[in-house]
Amino acid sequence: MSQTKKAKLMKAKLYIFFVIAVSQFTHAVIPNSEKEALVDFYNHTNGSSWIVSWDLSRSVSTWKGIKIENNTVTSITLFNNNLSGTIPKSIGELKNLKVLNLAFNSITGDIPTEITSLNKLIVLRFGKNKFSGKIPKKIGNLTSLVVLDFFSNKLFGELPQSLGKIKSLKIISMSDNFFSGKIPNELGNLKSLERLELASNDLEGVLPNSIGNLTNLNTLVLAENHIDGKFPKTVLSLPNLKIIQLQENNLDKFYLMKIIPTETNIALLDFDVDDVHFKQYDFRKIQEEKNIRTADTKFEE
Repeated sequence: MSQTKKAKLMKAKLYIFFVIAVSQFTHAVIPNSEKEALVDFYNHTNGSSWIVSWDLSRSVSTWKGIKIENNTVTSITLFNNNLSGTIPKSIGELKNLKVLNLAFNSITGDIPTEITSLNKLIVLRFGKNKFSGKIPKKIGNLTSLVVLDFFSNKLFGELPQSLGKIKSLKIISMSDNFFSGKIPNELGNLKSLERLELASNDLEGVLPNSIGNLTNLNTLVLAENHIDGKFPKTVLSLPNLKIIQLQENNLDKFYLMKIIPTETNIALLDFDVDDVHFKQYDFRKIQEEKNIRTADTKFEE
């Protein structure tokens, strides 16, 4: 066979392979239990009123925000898509889900406990919705979780101690809710944590000394709570900490002023005292730059 014919044959085989691959992707077959769970989710969240809705007569792989790998649903991303209603218990059927991003919608009701069975979840984002009730106590079962976002809802009750079991967590964003009680000492187990945002809640008591173990922490936002007592000195010495917001709490401000390190990498320290500034940067100037404030957490899809 001539080189030209061999080349043409190879191109034809590649084309056939490409067509088959595309066809398999377009018509990916997922288990019936998963498709039924998605349809149930669509109905419970008023899918017909979404900004971009699903055509239930078409393949699941064509539905907005659905990612399928190896014939199983691994991601639902419906950020800012006018979802309302509630999340059904059947969400627990999506056992291979890695991403569940429903931030910036109008979903109400409780967070179903069935969420805690999705132990492959890496990203769980419910921020800027209208969820109420408590965080499921078994949230710690989500041991693969990296991002946990419940920012700006109507959640209440104590933060579950089981959060301390999620060693992979890098972001906890729970500001602007109605959480009460003490900050769990177990959060000090989260050695990968980079952002801890709990502002605008009803948290009380002293900040656990264990927070001083979070060597990767760069942002600590606790403003507008009822935290009191002496701020742990070890926290101010964390090597990566850049932003601390403590304003509108009941902390011992005079003690806090005494323990501020002479040399530090902290760029913003806000705790209701106007006449303190760091040797290398006057943080009052930083406060005037609204884009650096973190109490109002910004999200991108």
